[in-house]
Amino acid sequence: MNEFTPEGWKMETPENRAAFQSASSLADACRDRQILEGRAVICDSSHNLVVDCGCMRGLIPREEGAIGMNDGSVRDIAVISRVNRPVCFLVTGFQKNEDGKTIALLSRRAAQELCMKEYVSTLVPGDIVNARITHLETFGAFADIGCGIVSLLPIDMISVSRIDHPRERFSVGMDITAVIKAIDNGRISLTHKELLGTWEENAALFSPGETVAGIIRSVESYGAFVELTPNLAGLAEIKEGISPGQQASVYIKSIIPSKMKVKLIIVDTFQYDYRPCAPDYFYHEKHMDRFVYSPESSEKLVETVFTSS
Repeated sequence: MNEFTPEGWKMETPENRAAFQSASSLADACRDRQILEGRAVICDSSHNLVVDCGCMRGLIPREEGAIGMNDGSVRDIAVISRVNRPVCFLVTGFQKNEDGKTIALLSRRAAQELCMKEYVSTLVPGDIVNARITHLETFGAFADIGCGIVSLLPIDMISVSRIDHPRERFSVGMDITAVIKAIDNGRISLTHKELLGTWEENAALFSPGETVAGIIRSVESYGAFVELTPNLAGLAEIKEGISPGQQASVYIKSIIPSKMKVKLIIVDTFQYDYRPCAPDYFYHEKHMDRFVYSPESSEKLVETVFTSS
């Protein structure tokens, strides 16, 4: 039985490597409709992908490069950009090339259609899935949820603490976990912040009297919002010369669950270019129906309810 994972996850698995050992093992994978992964080494002038299949080369014809290539809903860049990256595929047959060598005929489209039928179509809001970041835009991150099928994670769904650009949280190729937020006409949107913990779970990492690291996210007339974790920010007293994006060391004056407030004093700030780290998750189940961010004692209810439309 196939396990549907983001492209790149199967490359070094024993099952995938075993299939590349010989023409016979590739033929077995063809018969069993086993989804394999290989590295695309060339995209020729006709936009066919040549794939390293270990014992032989494989060919993904342009029209087999992805769902939507035939009707034009997917552009050729979707194929061109796979060069030197893993691609998933089904082996559909074998043929001799001009030199008389046997090559494997492959279809990434068929692998994606199988993934859509047996996996993606079964997903409902609240399901938690593995994903791999494929590219970043100002409005959100795109993530592969299986066999190169990409979904959007909007920027305001990435974390409770607001950011200016998804690159502050993710980098291309990063593996994350996400929640199915909504499904509209087959299009899946994701959310992420519900996995990063409640206000109380994050606040429990800190204590009044500590001086800790933070990131200044915004500066207002009444104070500066400083991110302590992706799902927790506190309000600090204004200090001259501070600006959004700066790293900060902050003193924790108080933590007030009923008002969901963390009061801070900025000790020092500095500029620092950093690469985002893999997220730390508080929730590790396969599905959630409801996420309540706010403490029970809070005057305000902040929640996400996952419902199928």
